[in-house]
Amino acid sequence: MPIKFIQLLTSAERSHKTNVQLGAYMAFVAGAVNAGGFLAIARYTSHMSGIISAIGDDFALNHFLSVLGGLSLLISFLAGAATTAIIVNWGHRRKIHSEFALPLLLEAILLLVFGLVGANLNMYLPLTVPAIALVLCFVMGLQNAIVTKASRAEIRTTHMTGVITDIGIELGKLVYWNKSAQANAQGYVKANREKLRTHLFIFGMFLIGGIVGAVSFKKVGYISVVPLSLSLVLIAGLQIYRDIRAILKDATS
Repeated sequence: MPIKFIQLLTSAERSHKTNVQLGAYMAFVAGAVNAGGFLAIARYTSHMSGIISAIGDDFALNHFLSVLGGLSLLISFLAGAATTAIIVNWGHRRKIHSEFALPLLLEAILLLVFGLVGANLNMYLPLTVPAIALVLCFVMGLQNAIVTKASRAEIRTTHMTGVITDIGIELGKLVYWNKSAQANAQGYVKANREKLRTHLFIFGMFLIGGIVGAVSFKKVGYISVVPLSLSLVLIAGLQIYRDIRAILKDATS
């Protein structure tokens, strides 16, 4: 893969094309982590709808300890998103190349820890499952905010509800009957084919990631996350290297 292509994925100067490319790969990562994480701790961590619903159910059933657990997962996801916002805004103020790469590197480090340490924690599952769930929720909040900030809220990667809704809307427009004179007079209904292709691409990558994540976790366990982590280090590292090189150049000049 050309170095220039990898650099553009996390460049501070964004285009629709690079947003889609970054979003598609991050959807793959989210799908893999979400599916693998479910096999590890029997809980999905990439979207908050189910967790919030579970909080309501547990509250109604007077399962207050579970309510606290659900709230902690929600707060962890929020903290991840907030961390990305802090890092990106800090980087933007300083006009560095790695404003999007820095939170991506943090995600890579957390996934690497999950992959390398998780396998050694099986004997302590009652204690480690909540901790792993908190880490994965934080990672997913971190990641979703990265692509949301980079694409100006055009693309989401950790949950597919909105993506599939948009696919349905555009498919409805695509098959809409525009032949009558009355319909044309009131406004021609036309599907946004580019938007449809983008969301189908994102959805497809999330689905493929889920399959790959589930199969690889089933076969090799936690270590299956390590290649994902290393790929994120590569994507983030090139922009970070540019900033480090610029800092060293300024220091010696």
